[in-house]
Amino acid sequence: MLIKEITNKNFNKEVLEVQGPILIEFWAPWCGYCKRLSPVMDQVAGEYEGKLQVGKINIDEQTELTARFEVETIPTLILFAEGKAIDSVIAPQSRAQVTDWLKTNNVL
Repeated sequence: MLIKEITNKNFNKEVLEVQGPILIEFWAPWCGYCKRLSPVMDQVAGEYEGKLQVGKINIDEQTELTARFEVETIPTLILFAEGKAIDSVIAPQSRAQVTDWLKTNNVL
């Protein structure tokens, strides 16, 4: 599986200790827009495998992480590099917006 499920238990290992950039989506199963964004996340994970890791955090199950990163609107994408959150985007409207945002952050 190209997209990792991130939890409170594996967050440090899978996000903070990872070499290279990792894109994290905060989402929920009941979120219609999150469902529409899911194929975009799958495409990004597949196309940029080896350059970018991708993970998802379910806000209903991982409330500590949701609060820690002050996520109030979903989907929220947060880009991490070298163990730090470096940028975020809320409810991107297209795959192009996601890839342009990643390019702006020197990931792609």
